[in-house]
Amino acid sequence: MTNQTYPLGQRNVKRLGYGAMQLAGPGVFGPPRDRDEALAVLRAAVAAGVDHIDTSDFYGPHVTNQLIREALSPYPQDLVIVTKIGARRGADGSWLPAFARDELVAAVEDNLRNLGRETLDVVNLRLMFDAHGPAEGSLAAPLAVVADLQRQGLVRQIGISNVTPAQIEEARGIAEIVCVQNQYNLAHRDDDAVIDMLAAAGIAYVPFFPLGGFSPLQSAALSAVATELSATPMQVALAWLLQRSPNILLIPGTSSRAHLHENLAAAVLVLPEAAIATLDAIGRPA
Repeated sequence: MTNQTYPLGQRNVKRLGYGAMQLAGPGVFGPPRDRDEALAVLRAAVAAGVDHIDTSDFYGPHVTNQLIREALSPYPQDLVIVTKIGARRGADGSWLPAFARDELVAAVEDNLRNLGRETLDVVNLRLMFDAHGPAEGSLAAPLAVVADLQRQGLVRQIGISNVTPAQIEEARGIAEIVCVQNQYNLAHRDDDAVIDMLAAAGIAYVPFFPLGGFSPLQSAALSAVATELSATPMQVALAWLLQRSPNILLIPGTSSRAHLHENLAAAVLVLPEAAIATLDAIGRPA
């Protein structure tokens, strides 16, 4: 893997990490289809040099954190585990807001218990004003709870997720924010200005669904660039994100070791200027 790094709070991490969401069952609910492979993927990621794993106790729920603990504890000293709170799962697998003080405190305690840690490296507060994307609304009350947990030593660093520019500004007035996690990829480019603003402030931007999420990226232009570079379309999409801005940290997810190594190979894929121009055009309105 490339040794290119960027600060995630107090620690520098490699810019290509791993997202654990896909280790849970279908719809990020229930146990994995193949538990042994899920554990093997986590061990292979760390063996390949991954030092940044993204998770949440509402994946499963509890499933991915328990897998991470079983596979990797006692944890390598350089491993940063980032989790998120602010949502819970209904009995039917639905995603529900969980912003009340007792819900946020319980979520941090669940993450600590299931990961087997005394302090969480980074906790992202995920806003749920709209489950489908950022929507305006004050995050002051829930973020104050997370800041209080930080003062108690249960949370080391704070990030925010599914947020608007106004909410980023509000958050930075309440606590030190070390990362923002929003949807962003080759085709979904609403946060272009946000990324540049955060880069100027030295704050990491962690795009979720970097490969399109539940509907993988598909584009004739992307496929053509991949063929020209003897790479896969997903490798090209990841390489484009790495070249987009130095503050972007990637957490592509997979439940397969083969796909894991395919994703990690994107760290050394250099896109020529002509390819970048072709790819940039994918995210622009026709």
